[in-house]
Amino acid sequence: MFQTLYSYFWWERLWLPANLTWADLEDRDGRVYAKASDLYITIPLAFLFLVVRHLFETYVATPLAGLLNVKEKIRLKATPNAVLEKFYAATTKHPKQADVEMLSKKSGCTVRQVERWFRRRRNQDRPSLLKKFREASWRFTFYLIAFIAGMAVIVDKPWFYDLREVWKGYPIQSMLPSQYWYYMIELSFYWSLLFSIASDVKRKDFKEQIIHHVATIILISFSWFANYIRAGTLIMALHDSSDYLLESAKMFNYAGWRNTCNNIFIIFAAVFIVTRLVILPFWIMHCTVVYPLDLYPAFFGYYFFNFMMAVLQSLHIFWAYLIIRMAQKFITGKARWGPGDERSDREETDNSEEEEEVAKNGPLSNGHPVLNNNHRKAD
Repeated sequence: MFQTLYSYFWWERLWLPANLTWADLEDRDGRVYAKASDLYITIPLAFLFLVVRHLFETYVATPLAGLLNVKEKIRLKATPNAVLEKFYAATTKHPKQADVEMLSKKSGCTVRQVERWFRRRRNQDRPSLLKKFREASWRFTFYLIAFIAGMAVIVDKPWFYDLREVWKGYPIQSMLPSQYWYYMIELSFYWSLLFSIASDVKRKDFKEQIIHHVATIILISFSWFANYIRAGTLIMALHDSSDYLLESAKMFNYAGWRNTCNNIFIIFAAVFIVTRLVILPFWIMHCTVVYPLDLYPAFFGYYFFNFMMAVLQSLHIFWAYLIIRMAQKFITGKARWGPGDERSDREETDNSEEEEEVAKNGPLSNGHPVLNNNHRKAD
């Protein structure tokens, strides 16, 4: 049964144009082609990325946070209470009013005390500012290096300037060593993001992030063994072009460098909109949807690839809406927090107990009032 499923999965008519077989993509005459088995290495590389990330966050990002004066805010801890803790762990972190009144009777606390306890308990589980800074630093470093490497891989290629060259001679297109490593590193990194997403800071668009990572992994993998490598390198470089700007804006936001964060965010928003809402659909997707039909009839792999591209484009539209909305609030002065990107930098938590204390006593830093602080809470 497994062999039958395997045969159906690799049926040539699914993934290749008519009159082409996997034999046409076997190495010969000095030409080297991408092979599905090459992708096995990305799993151990993904775990290696997790190790490198841990070392980077410990020995690079943490000292950098100290240099940038990234400070933790004082969080008041919830007093131990077995009744409330059991409800918090087993039922919900956000009790309704009826639950609060019921817990008030069971625990012997007032309704106000129960509400305060849940607020403080949720704040204890919130990721620290240092954790968020370290994550942003790691992603910024990777995306910046990946973007530079990606441009080095494609900038001297004819298909970078003429998209019709993407399909010239397809699928008899030899793979270059630079393309091999670009693919392996990018795919390994996205596997590592998927493996670590449960332990990373949980953001407002958590589900969308999972869909994005899965769609990206599928697209990179399919484009590899179907030899869509030229189109794949263009797509990966295009995505990396704005991501490092977002992560750097977050870093400066966490460090309290508001003006720098604001300026980078505006640049990021412009680059994101141009690359994801203009270049990707009207140049790259036009290239993958229209040009192949000049060479061969549409087949399942053609539809599959472009469907996954449409999924990514839908996510880009969703994120662009949030980014534009945040930019409007920022420009009009209505933003409640630094423009660290509404799409992925807000947790679904209540206002913290510290914010209550700020409202009463003014801003705090390390437990003491801060003078000359005219900025709103940025996270």
